[in-house]
Amino acid sequence: MATLIVGLILFLGVHSLSIINEPLRNRLNASMGEGAFKGLYSLVSLIGLVLIVWGYGAARMDPTVIYVPPAWLKHVAFLLLVPVFPLLFATYFPGKIKAKLGHPMLAAVKLWALAHLLANGMLHDLLLFGSFLAWAVADRISMKRRNQRAIPTLPATKANDVIAVVGGLAVYVVMVVWAHQWLFGVAPA
Repeated sequence: MATLIVGLILFLGVHSLSIINEPLRNRLNASMGEGAFKGLYSLVSLIGLVLIVWGYGAARMDPTVIYVPPAWLKHVAFLLLVPVFPLLFATYFPGKIKAKLGHPMLAAVKLWALAHLLANGMLHDLLLFGSFLAWAVADRISMKRRNQRAIPTLPATKANDVIAVVGGLAVYVVMVVWAHQWLFGVAPA
């Protein structure tokens, strides 16, 4: 469990620099140079992600039950997860979805985390998905008081919404039918 917690602290910590102290983040970027800053940011993120995956896998071997969700919540989770990949796609394929939501990736993270919290009741699930949900909520709130940095995207077009929805739903189907079991060892159904 400690490995999972350290991974979450590293991964979400580095992703929280702008939430907690944007001037510090900007000073680090300026003093190190953008390339070095992004390299260090990416390295810390990668180490955190590896520790999250490793720690979560280890925690699954010795689970602590916090609650047992009723079976019907799995159906709710499936429905909440349907828009997750289209929202992720909409982040980089800007169109009306992105214009309406502003930050579709954060909406995707919140839906993903909430759905998994509804369907899973182990301590390691609460730590992982609860941490990501809390981070996404805090990040969205903090965006109201700070300057937004541009995310590299394709040019906005009307076709991007179609690409986001069709591509996202295709990835969702692949995830449900095959990839979730292959990647995480758990069949979602």
